[in-house]
Amino acid sequence: MDNFHTLTQLLDNAGCQYKIFDLGRRVNEIDVEQFKAVEENRQPYPWPLQQHAHLSISFWQAGNPPWIWFLRLPLDERGLLKQAAVGDFIKYVIEAMGATLNSTPTEEEQEKLAANPYTFKPSDDKMAIFHAQLRSQLALPASQYYEHAQHYLTGDLGWDKWQGVGLQGLADVCARIKQENNATLLRKAINNLPLTPFYALLGCLEHCQLPEPLAARLAERLEQEVAVDTPDLFLVAALIRALSGAEAQLLRKQLEKLLAQPELCHPEVLVAIAGRCWNGLADTQVATTFLLRLAEAGEQALFNQLFADLVMLPMLRGIMLQVLHGQADPALVDAITKLQQHARNAQ
Repeated sequence: MDNFHTLTQLLDNAGCQYKIFDLGRRVNEIDVEQFKAVEENRQPYPWPLQQHAHLSISFWQAGNPPWIWFLRLPLDERGLLKQAAVGDFIKYVIEAMGATLNSTPTEEEQEKLAANPYTFKPSDDKMAIFHAQLRSQLALPASQYYEHAQHYLTGDLGWDKWQGVGLQGLADVCARIKQENNATLLRKAINNLPLTPFYALLGCLEHCQLPEPLAARLAERLEQEVAVDTPDLFLVAALIRALSGAEAQLLRKQLEKLLAQPELCHPEVLVAIAGRCWNGLADTQVATTFLLRLAEAGEQALFNQLFADLVMLPMLRGIMLQVLHGQADPALVDAITKLQQHARNAQ
């Protein structure tokens, strides 16, 4: 009876409802059918990070509050889930909760389940936006900080009165961007917010699909920042990450502008593009310029790491390999030669 090969088999067998999110790159729901295909190795994991799938699985039985697992599962070089790891984790779960998942584990069993090698703790900002998105999707009320954050974003309290605004409140506003008047509130606040709450807000927006007027305002703010004599490159990085949820054409246009100016391509900005804006690299020309700027940054270890990460993304694999094999620019050729040397030495 306990012979389960996949997590969804276990959850389906226990009569659970469940939702699955990726927490590695952008906090993003994964379609259950797509995840089943990943579990059965019929397709690679869609958003790998450092050769792992970083997941949350929230599950519940009728009338009960959800349990949440945060899992970091290893992938092979093709991006497929390593089945042995999944099997291991299922064993931990069945030992602690039983195959029906309806017995409450003792404190000792809970500790054992929490201490297994496959669980991880997401960062505070990801945790905030994940909880906000999950509660919104399950039609549960937002946190107690939501209304205060909304009120602050009107400007009525004074823009300098941000100390009492919780990150969770900002995350709730972003997760409910299509509700009430939240998109307009956010758009109007962007040019008024002091830097500390602005950074917190940008950190939430990078996990959301942006309505067009809000994305346009963020793009304007980015253009203003890069036009000053000494742009704040950390703010540039935060703004481009926040634009990762804009529609493809706007995102690509912003990436092209940034990458056209080598002085803006600080490693922090390049890491932001690779980590959040990979959709914008699905164009061979943009991907080539990105890798050239990365090569020019002169940090070979960073070049190796980001290339290895991007080539694992199913949507970019073909493009990255094409760029790898068709280069003429000396800086990029040199970085690629060193990358290949590094790969040979690691074998």
